[in-house]
Amino acid sequence: MMNLAFSYLPLILLITLMVKKNPMPSSKALPFSAAVAYMVVLLVFKQDARLVNANVISGALLALTPLSIIAGAIFLFKCMEITGALAILRKALDGVSANPVAQLMIVGWAFMFLIEGASGFGTPAAIAAPILYSLGFPALRVALFCLVLNTIPVTFGAMGTPVWFGLSLLELPQQSVLEIAQQAALINTIAAPIIVILALRLVVSDTADIKKNLLFILLSTCACTLPYLGLSYFGVEFPSLLGGLIGLIITLLLAKYKIGIEATIQPAANRPEANRTVATEHPPKQTPEQTPENTVPLKTLIKAAFPLWGTVLLLVLTRLPELGLKALLQATEPALHISLGFLGTFHISTSLVASLTSILDTAVTWKHSVLYIPSIIPFAVTGSVTLWLFRHSSDSNSLKTASQQTLARMRTPLFAMLGALIFVNMMMLGDSSGQNSAAVAQIGHHLAQITGANWTFFAPLLGALGSFFSGSATISNLTFAGIQTTIAEQLSLPLTTILALQSVGAAMGNMVCINNIVAVTAILGLQNRDGDILKSTSLILAVFAVVAGGMGVLLVGVGG
Repeated sequence: MMNLAFSYLPLILLITLMVKKNPMPSSKALPFSAAVAYMVVLLVFKQDARLVNANVISGALLALTPLSIIAGAIFLFKCMEITGALAILRKALDGVSANPVAQLMIVGWAFMFLIEGASGFGTPAAIAAPILYSLGFPALRVALFCLVLNTIPVTFGAMGTPVWFGLSLLELPQQSVLEIAQQAALINTIAAPIIVILALRLVVSDTADIKKNLLFILLSTCACTLPYLGLSYFGVEFPSLLGGLIGLIITLLLAKYKIGIEATIQPAANRPEANRTVATEHPPKQTPEQTPENTVPLKTLIKAAFPLWGTVLLLVLTRLPELGLKALLQATEPALHISLGFLGTFHISTSLVASLTSILDTAVTWKHSVLYIPSIIPFAVTGSVTLWLFRHSSDSNSLKTASQQTLARMRTPLFAMLGALIFVNMMMLGDSSGQNSAAVAQIGHHLAQITGANWTFFAPLLGALGSFFSGSATISNLTFAGIQTTIAEQLSLPLTTILALQSVGAAMGNMVCINNIVAVTAILGLQNRDGDILKSTSLILAVFAVVAGGMGVLLVGVGG
């Protein structure tokens, strides 16, 4: 019982510090909570000191992954801003539709859906959030919107990695994997309209605007989720990628031809020239025909949109195993090996895969695929090419300016990410046996004991808990799929349904994940708003969990 109480302690402390009346910034709350978790595993759980310290080193090094992605995303955004590409895209998007709801659905829903299918790693919000901000939507609302909507496609994000790799330790038959995928896709498809409307409500405070465009919202939502559901019957690699592509094309056409959308123009919120918010004010009504200045020549649009389509192209090329680039960028051999004494052995391959093995003479390792993590490829590459494409119309010091602004913005998330990854490693440190089981495993088993026969309804929350800690639906599935399997066997529940709920929960947990919150606030330049974001997204997570849990109960009932 004492171990269980101490398992909860760092988690409760972190949440309390971040959501109290005068919240502590994540850059302080996370390192402090990590220090408490460190003391718990060392003094209460009696873990070996070398193992604990090795995991501290590993956690600090793991922070390089999200930090490099954040830096790459900020660099790309600054390149688009400096060259004027963002201004051209904003003008072009106004030409498709100046209706803010349409713009939110195009960029924040369909486009993010597509990016998630190709990459994961928090890339969708990193790309979409700056675009929406440049369109004039307030930064805090953009952060909330992107976090909430970067959930449903995550189940099959990064070419289906959370399913095919996240559940790989269970060694399930292929038919069972497909059944899990189908049920997870069905649950997400049913939940999607509710989650999308709630996400829009965070930005568009006037419910009348949502009602006027409700048909468009539903059509755009289904344009992604119905292909996503259908594709889940054939495999787990392409539901989000192809569903997002189909949905983006359909959403653009719906907006262009004003199908289900309010015909009047209401420019997006908070642009410098308007200084208004979507929630409270609307400009004089106009028709698209009255704004010919929104027309952008096709050649100019293709050039300005290069950072977007170039990013997507590079992501697809480097993620499709059949093309061979994925294996090349992740190749660990041949490599140079350098002994660092008691710290371990450092390896760097010709593909720039860096790793540290035998940290402090333990089995703890760390690996960072420099060229595969979406920082240099595609962000830095597309950003640099964008500067070159606009070299005649932008400042000769554009590269220096973008780099300096990126470095300045990186000061905020540095300590937060270091604290977050060390916190995660401490909470997940342990084995499968009694006294030495990890804090997250003890919390998971305790939640299962509390809910008992009602576990089906609460199963998604365990998946969400895993993502909250780790920042990854894949890691959540790797961590908790075994626990979910044990619970399903003990309670005689259908395994495929429980694992589908785990997968859905792991995806929806992305909206409350501290890593993701820190990343999107850093990209948008928000200061000390992490706690406010966590409170808001937690409420929508609760709604999502109720819908998912309710669907799980129905599926078990039908199956029974």
